[in-house]
Amino acid sequence: MRRLSLRARLLLGVVVLAALGLVVADAVTYRELRSYLVGQVDTTLQQDHLDALTILSRPGASCNDLRALGPDVFARVETASQSCTQPFGRQFGEHDETAQPKLPGEIPIQTHGGHGPLGFATELTYLTVPATGGGGQFRLAASHDGNVVLVVGRSLDDVNSILHRLFLTELFVTLAVLGALVALGLWVVQLGLRPLRRIELTAQAITAGDLSQRVADADPQTEVGRVGSALNTMLDHIEASDRRLRRFVADASHELRTPLSAVRAYAELFGRGASARPADLERSMSGITREAERMSLLVDDLLLLARLDEGRPLEREPVDLASVVGEAVDAARVVDPGRPIELSSEPATVTGDGARLRQVLDNLLANARAHTPEGTPVSVDLHRVDGRVELTVADSGPGLTEEQAARVFERFYRADSSRTRSSGGTGLGLSIVAAVTEAHGGTAEARPTPGGGATFVVTLPLVVG
Repeated sequence: MRRLSLRARLLLGVVVLAALGLVVADAVTYRELRSYLVGQVDTTLQQDHLDALTILSRPGASCNDLRALGPDVFARVETASQSCTQPFGRQFGEHDETAQPKLPGEIPIQTHGGHGPLGFATELTYLTVPATGGGGQFRLAASHDGNVVLVVGRSLDDVNSILHRLFLTELFVTLAVLGALVALGLWVVQLGLRPLRRIELTAQAITAGDLSQRVADADPQTEVGRVGSALNTMLDHIEASDRRLRRFVADASHELRTPLSAVRAYAELFGRGASARPADLERSMSGITREAERMSLLVDDLLLLARLDEGRPLEREPVDLASVVGEAVDAARVVDPGRPIELSSEPATVTGDGARLRQVLDNLLANARAHTPEGTPVSVDLHRVDGRVELTVADSGPGLTEEQAARVFERFYRADSSRTRSSGGTGLGLSIVAAVTEAHGGTAEARPTPGGGATFVVTLPLVVG
């Protein structure tokens, strides 16, 4: 069953259920009609039995007088000393001995109930017996008045003929209905599974590498349509992720190419005789060291982002965020003593990795130093809001456009479309801010500073209790 296709299983299930329903309906119809027709015969036999009793009650009546019942009625009278029979189908004094009812050795006659003429029981015993030649059936009604038994019977050929025609009709109708159901079911199932076929073709095209394929006409009102819509949404995310990955790899390759080119240039300088010239030697070694440190920093940032992308857990312990912010601001004042940095904070404890949270603030302050003129004021604010803590770093520099604010946390994004920075940064600082904040269950956003400049807001959940 599992090896069958969905189309075959659906169709087989419908046909089997329909066949069972039709067979049950046919059987019930056949049984009820047979019961009705046999009941009609029994009613006729009651009248025949009464007529036979009336004939036998006449003075001087004999068995031959039962011929008045007609050739369609079989009659038999048994006494303790003799018996007589009026056969079925007698006409012009002739009858077929092979077409008579085959009486059982002993007829189980009812012994209760009232009595009619000659004392015969009014409650009759009915039974169905085969014909003597085995080619038909008879319905018998029997009663007695002590030692005398009266049996009357009629052929069931007409009843069996009607039932046979009914059987053939039901068989033909059942087969016709099942055939029509198979044809209609094939059409309906084919129509219903057509969207699945489109999904299959789309999946095959995607497997071949075409991520631009989508399921067409995905109707959200149907189950298959909702599957198609979900697949399209998933493909949109996959395609977007693929584009980001390709861009990330291209940008990372470009970022690494610059220091590698510098290292190679310094190595060539050394090979051209810088080792014999102290000034050139020192320049080559310091340049190689500087570019190697830059590559190490870039690789560390890439590894951190990769770790966060994979969902690897960070340290989870209570962190005094106010203390972390104070330390970062003090360090920034030492690095850039000519820049005024205003700090406003209140006690706040969060759960997370203290070193990574310090890196978030360090990156935000480094971003302010890199993108604002020297001496531009920077303000850092830490306060609690509705069970969360907001860390705000604002500057009064050139600021960001709406497009830049929406994309500033993308990896290697340049607001000026340039691929070089005089600061020598990796281009991943704000990306790390966003990734670390998200790993702590928070959010990071950029917005314009009132009066000019850029404001970065990091929101984190506070420790409850």
